[in-house]
Amino acid sequence: MLCEELMKRDFECVSPRDTVEDAARKMRDENVGFLPVCDQSKKVVGTLTDRDIAIRFVAGKKPVASFVEDVMTREVVGCNPKDDLREAEQLMAKHHKSRIMCLDGGGRLQGVISLSDIAQREQANAWQTLRQISEREARI
Repeated sequence: MLCEELMKRDFECVSPRDTVEDAARKMRDENVGFLPVCDQSKKVVGTLTDRDIAIRFVAGKKPVASFVEDVMTREVVGCNPKDDLREAEQLMAKHHKSRIMCLDGGGRLQGVISLSDIAQREQANAWQTLRQISEREARI
């Protein structure tokens, strides 16, 4: 299966210069915990998660008027929509990400695949990917 067959094309982005408050409101309204951070051409420059907001913004006691670029994750983990889904799963596992962005050759966002998308389609492979992703969580 190709990534383009599973990726969600209906996604919201935020700009690096949006406020964290506006991004958090967008997360609430869209019922998501992840937003790609894109420039004006839709090129991905990072991601913003609810965890980024909790750890870097709230716990970091950032000013209320902080911008997304002040707290976002700058690492961009992506695949191409034409890639086999197995490649996307391997990247998710390697980078401990529960979501992967599908990017064109210019780094522009085409879609997003989440672990739950994989689980709904291919349960057997999702367990393996989940185990690899969650290895970062098991710190006892």
